[in-house]
Amino acid sequence: MTHMQDTAATPLTDDARRRLRRELRLRRRELSADARRDAAERLCRHLRKLPEIQRARRLALYLPNDGEIDPTPLIPWLERRGTRVHLPVLKPLSRNQLWFVHYHSGTPMVANRFGIPEPEARHGAHRARRTPAWALDVILLPLVGFDDRGQRMGMGGGFYDRSLAFTRRPGPRPRLIGLAHDCQRVERLPAAPWDVPLDAIVSDARVIRP
Repeated sequence: MTHMQDTAATPLTDDARRRLRRELRLRRRELSADARRDAAERLCRHLRKLPEIQRARRLALYLPNDGEIDPTPLIPWLERRGTRVHLPVLKPLSRNQLWFVHYHSGTPMVANRFGIPEPEARHGAHRARRTPAWALDVILLPLVGFDDRGQRMGMGGGFYDRSLAFTRRPGPRPRLIGLAHDCQRVERLPAAPWDVPLDAIVSDARVIRP
C-alpha cells in the first residue's frame, strides 16, 4: 500500500480533510468479505493480548458499518470473562452525543438515522442499562485513518470527541483504543484541536502506543 505524503507540517484544509477521509473510507470498502473477516480475526487476536482488555469489566465497542474493521468476534470471549459489553447509542434530543448501553443477544435493536443498528432508545433510556462513559474501563472506537505516531481521523461527526471531551480533565476515564484496517494507515496525519487523544491504536497488523 502506498501511503499518503507527509501532511504533518501544515494543517489540512477542510477540503483536503474531506478528500482524505473519502479516500480512506474507499480503501476499507474495497476490501473483500474474506479480507474483512480475516482482518477481524487478526484484530481480535491483538486485542485479547492487551492488558487493558484483559482487565476490563465494562467495555464499549461498535457494530461495524461502511467497511469498518469488525471487533464483534471479541464479544463471546469478553462475555466468558464476565465483561459487560456496551454499544454506543445516539443520545435522544442531544446533538452529537452518545450513550453507552449494555448489549447482549437479547437486546432490542433498531437502525439509527445513519442506518447503523443500536439498542432501542426506550430500552437504553433505563439508567440500569447505561454506563456513564467515565465509568467504562475501555472504549473501542472506529477510525477512518491513523499514523504511526497515534494521530487519527474519525468520520467527522464529532460524536466520540464530544462524548469523551471529559477525558482531557482530571478524574476517572476509560482507556481509549482506536481500531482500523491496516490499509487505513497513512504516513502522517496532522492533529486536530478537537481530537481526544487515544491510548492505543490497533489494526489487523499492529498495535501502536502513542
